[in-house]
Amino acid sequence: MRPESLLASAGINIGLAFIILCLFSIFRKQYYNSNIYYSRRLSLHHPISFDRSFARFIPSVDWIRDAASVSEDEFISTCGLDALVLMRFFKLGIKFFVVCSGVGLMILLPLNCSVSHGPSSVSRSMDSLTISNIPKGSNRLWIHFVSLCFISFTGIYLLHKEYKIILGRRVQQLRNMRNQPSQLTVLVRQVPLCDEHKALSCNVDHFFSRYHPNAYHSFQMLYGGNHLKELAVAFVTFRSRWEAALVSQTQQHPNPLTWITQMAPEPRDVLWKNLSIPYKHLVLYRTGVYTAIVLLTIFFAIPVTAVQGITQFEKLKKWFPPAMAIQLIPGLSSVITGYLPSVILSGFLYVVPFVMNGMAGVAGYVSRSQQEQKASNMVFYFLMANVFFMSVLSGSLLDQIGKSFSSPGDVPSRLAGAVSARADFFMTYVLTSGLAGFSIEMLQPGLLTWDIMKRHTWGRGKKKCTYLFSFPYYRVIPFVSLFVLIGTTYAVIAPLLLPFLVVYFLLGYVVYINQFHDVYETTYETCGQYWPHIHHHVLVAIINMQITMIGLFGLKSKPSASLATIPLLVVTIAYNEYCKFRFLPTFYNCSVKDAKDSDELDKDGPSEVACRKAIDAYRPPSLPQACVTIEESSSIQPLLATP
Repeated sequence: MRPESLLASAGINIGLAFIILCLFSIFRKQYYNSNIYYSRRLSLHHPISFDRSFARFIPSVDWIRDAASVSEDEFISTCGLDALVLMRFFKLGIKFFVVCSGVGLMILLPLNCSVSHGPSSVSRSMDSLTISNIPKGSNRLWIHFVSLCFISFTGIYLLHKEYKIILGRRVQQLRNMRNQPSQLTVLVRQVPLCDEHKALSCNVDHFFSRYHPNAYHSFQMLYGGNHLKELAVAFVTFRSRWEAALVSQTQQHPNPLTWITQMAPEPRDVLWKNLSIPYKHLVLYRTGVYTAIVLLTIFFAIPVTAVQGITQFEKLKKWFPPAMAIQLIPGLSSVITGYLPSVILSGFLYVVPFVMNGMAGVAGYVSRSQQEQKASNMVFYFLMANVFFMSVLSGSLLDQIGKSFSSPGDVPSRLAGAVSARADFFMTYVLTSGLAGFSIEMLQPGLLTWDIMKRHTWGRGKKKCTYLFSFPYYRVIPFVSLFVLIGTTYAVIAPLLLPFLVVYFLLGYVVYINQFHDVYETTYETCGQYWPHIHHHVLVAIINMQITMIGLFGLKSKPSASLATIPLLVVTIAYNEYCKFRFLPTFYNCSVKDAKDSDELDKDGPSEVACRKAIDAYRPPSLPQACVTIEESSSIQPLLATP
């Protein structure tokens, strides 16, 4: 890609972002748009004041100042720890890429540019700013190796620091939420049939009355189907958080496939329909889902390859001569090769998170939070495979397709060298998805257009509806992780990309603080369970950077640097394994100590009223309140209708 193509993309994206953000700052001041830009605050009945003067038509940056001034304690109290985890992810990206930018712009970029090859095509392209400009066997590559080590250890240090901070926040948040029903309730699956009474419900009562006599309080059995058949699923409530934590983390029976226990998700987080799926069938469901994801990933390679064909305009002219007509209009080729590919790719990718979330729903997870966490991981690996690797591979194949027939033995080296050659495309992609993408997130043009049409046609004179939606973690986290992957991989290869990442994370930070505070509602709280996934994504990015540099050092005829990078890779992988033992268990289990400490905060432990509220909270929404009489029995058995 020529520098003018990158400048065209930057100019278009910066101009669009400026216009869209100006429109947003004006539209949010109009009282008739409050159901779009203040939907969360309206749902919480928070007062909102609007200025009726002419100043409401003047763009302002008040929302940026308000977002930047929010403290973490205030943010977590209003939006929850999950929202704070995402915001700290953006702050981590800012810190990491500011450090990387310092190394890249002050050391690596001048080093790359200082090598002169004469008036060649390399000096007139973006490659002169990358590691591609360094001659083979040059000792300057050792500076790239030192930079690689510094960036790797900086990333590990920041990750470790964040893990400890968020772990402490999680423990404190669980303590603050100790009165939630989920801390007293255990979800039990694969309940065996009682031999004596041929019923599941009596077996639950007998089992927990016998083996947990002092702590067991009550249970709810679930029913499903047209004939109200008992399901092998129950919510069991205990008199202490300590006992609930103990039961959820221990094997209840010699047969590990019966009496399977886990802490119950929040009542608002439960996916009731998925509880009717037999536990033994979940493997089949998830195998089918993963197979569908693999097929979707393979199919999606077609549009990605087509997009990369647009960026390779010089080669495209050889294989498709009519494309030369584009050059008749001055500047059009720069717009098409610099801006259009990233827009097309972003358009294709828009629907992917929603498709993945739907697939995760078919997999049978018992809570919405589990479903969205799995969807988030699936989207990340989908993006990693298609946006990153397929963009690199398809671009290199198109660029070298002519030479491949004459020198097939050189194909592997050409593919490996293509990583640095695709830096310019990723610069334009970061600009499009960052500047324009975040601006569109703020403006909400789809909802705005729909509301205007409704307000002036079929909805005229009717009460305005509030457009309140849950925050799409499964969409935001994977894309942010993708940009960490791109930026980290190219930190040493193409340092000019790094300032774009700093702008991306700065803008994302203020945008989503505003969206959490004013727009999206909190539909569940996992107390930070998204962080281990984020941590894993960042480590994957660091490992990918190191593996890429091993290959590039080899291509640059510096095998000693390649060998020296291998211990760095081993250290990173070892750190990942350490985190799995040191931090990960606490994010998915409540320790007995923390549960006991929470019990001790209540003078006499959880009250009878709290236990009754806990078991009542797990009544399916379709069951009327009148159908439950807690005083009549300690076993409360709601109905769960299945389609």
